[in-house]
Amino acid sequence: MLLVGCGTPPAVDDAALQADLAAGRSGAEVTFHATLSTDPARIGSHEQMQVQDAYGDRLEIDYNTDLGPWVPARRGQAIIVRGQLYIDSPTRIGVHCVHAKTSLGCPIPGFIRYQGTTYQ
Repeated sequence: MLLVGCGTPPAVDDAALQADLAAGRSGAEVTFHATLSTDPARIGSHEQMQVQDAYGDRLEIDYNTDLGPWVPARRGQAIIVRGQLYIDSPTRIGVHCVHAKTSLGCPIPGFIRYQGTTYQ
């Protein structure tokens, strides 16, 4: 689903993401700026993006292309991400639940914003 102009999105809070990462708060809802470290890759039904946040942390973004269109961002470009933080290990940290329609494990809708367009 592509969403444009649908209510007020959550405020971007890069410092809150940093605090959640430092505290190991897997499951926290986060909204932050990111820059793609590589071009996105198709992994099954997902567009997987490797990004770096404003503090230099590297995260994986898992975007289900069965629920929304491919985000056309490329390496070096900026996005805003809203979703649920997961910390699987010290080397596997990411954000999922980046859709308006998600599973029961994702109670708050998320999104990816790229060049003024919101993908969810």
